[in-house]
Amino acid sequence: MKTFEEIGIGSEILKAITEMGFENPMPVQEEVIPYLLSAETDVVALAQTGTGKTAAFGLPVIQKIDIQNVQPQALILCPTRELCLQIAGDLQDFSKYIKGLHILPVYGGSSIDSQIRSLRRGVHIVVATPGRLLDLMNRKTVNLESVKYVIMDEADEMLNMGFTESINSILAEVPDTRNTLLFSATMPAEIARISKKYMNNPKEITIGHKNEGNKNVKHVYYMVHAKDKYAALKRIADFYPSIYGIVFCKTRRETQEIADMLIQDGYSADSLHGELSQAQRDAVMQKFRVKNIQILVATDVAARGLDVDSLTHVINYGLPEDVETYTHRSGRTGRAGKSGISIAIMHMRERGRMRDIERIIQKKFEKGTVPTGEQVCEKQLFNLVDRLEKVKVNEEEIAQYLEPIYKKLEWLSSEDLIKRVVSLEFNRLLEYYKETPDLDIPEEGARRESNRDGDRDGRRSRRSENGYTRIFINLGKTDGLFPNNLIELINNNAHSRVDIGKIDILTNFSFFEVPNASANFIMKDLKGADYNGRDVSVEIAQDKKDGGGRGPRRDGGRREGGYNRGGNSYGDRNRGGGGFRERRDRDSSGVRTERRRR
Repeated sequence: MKTFEEIGIGSEILKAITEMGFENPMPVQEEVIPYLLSAETDVVALAQTGTGKTAAFGLPVIQKIDIQNVQPQALILCPTRELCLQIAGDLQDFSKYIKGLHILPVYGGSSIDSQIRSLRRGVHIVVATPGRLLDLMNRKTVNLESVKYVIMDEADEMLNMGFTESINSILAEVPDTRNTLLFSATMPAEIARISKKYMNNPKEITIGHKNEGNKNVKHVYYMVHAKDKYAALKRIADFYPSIYGIVFCKTRRETQEIADMLIQDGYSADSLHGELSQAQRDAVMQKFRVKNIQILVATDVAARGLDVDSLTHVINYGLPEDVETYTHRSGRTGRAGKSGISIAIMHMRERGRMRDIERIIQKKFEKGTVPTGEQVCEKQLFNLVDRLEKVKVNEEEIAQYLEPIYKKLEWLSSEDLIKRVVSLEFNRLLEYYKETPDLDIPEEGARRESNRDGDRDGRRSRRSENGYTRIFINLGKTDGLFPNNLIELINNNAHSRVDIGKIDILTNFSFFEVPNASANFIMKDLKGADYNGRDVSVEIAQDKKDGGGRGPRRDGGRREGGYNRGGNSYGDRNRGGGGFRERRDRDSSGVRTERRRR
């Protein structure tokens, strides 16, 4: 294994990172640093979150800065304020012994005037979120003409967050002679497009395999009914008394509600999402970093930039819609050479998504069994015994209290004393878990349900899950609707929390499932709602019992996913007669025909 000195790091930086505890370069650093120091070419580096990417680009960039030229020479773009501050802080630490080097974090949520003043005084490296940097560019207060290096950190996440246009605008303003360094955990198609458009024959450096999951992370799934997800989450948390992890939810509302329920049930938990003020976010993150909070319930965006190396668990409260998001989530644990567990609490409709994730991260999920009440109690009791056995006793501090305590308890035998200590600690837990049911869906039952859903041959199910109602909505991909948008639309308009089941986003309309008990109020709450200027229309979709509602109807209507609307067609856009209307019929011989008219 090489040393930092052997890969070309100078003495001033070497002194700083040695004091920080850096001993040998991590794989991504050993690959990237020598190349960036010796070559003036573009680089695409693919490596998992937590593998040392900041030092991989930060150390060589600092070393190549011309201190005498007090102009922005390096521009580092990142998706969130937290990550911006983290990178800037790391660079400050790396350059501790380099006199006169100025690094400025530029981000929203803080005074733009102070950032402008710092820019006017002169900086060498700017670490920025795209939105705030564009604001400064529009105000003509930042000069990018001297930029030699553009680094995009967490590039895939920036694109997922909708910064594509902002990045395009920024890259169009920096010199063509720059070197572009793109660091990402995954390689989605959009990254490849940006690489092709803005980079000159980049060298690709991949640590492991593209989109591969962290080797130190074990992936486990628990199969439960949607209504049992919260109960399963509690049992998992109880089964791991020393848990220190993040529970990922899809929406802000779900995040807050899950956190509130955990707090009410006595867990050391809090929430982190976009509706919190910056002061609230900072307070929560600080408490989590120092382990005053054991369980952080967070949205994906809010957790970006949370630099914690000792997470034991990441829990997916349902699988995300895309593999890249799962890769980022699971990469929050198993960092810095430690092991971690990524848990998915999922229902049967998510089996196909799990297989997609397995294929891309090249790791298999292990089937977990939700702990029974008896197993939870046993684990907690032995955890208490272990704590009692290892507790540090301060003889001097408690000596004055021991004699009256001995006298008070002398009538109890050691066996009785142990029983009372255990009962004092665990009566509530034992009572809570008394005769609790199993939450797992048996594997055979899940397989039957999966086959019934058409999962075996890859076809989409047109039936709603037992206990769920399938609802039609007049929005689809042409409206810019994706699952996360639909979930947000529902949660923003529903008067109480809703468990959303399967979602099918089609071209011009879509379907989603909600518990039967929620269907009526969802229909009422969404009626007349607005989505990007379009009135929302929802109706109950009718399941067909003879094969899930597939195929055309003889009455001239169109059917998609078991949804019937008489003679109307929702496969078209009939906007003032300007669109096409499609109708499908059968002629007298039973052969399907299609007729289009203006």
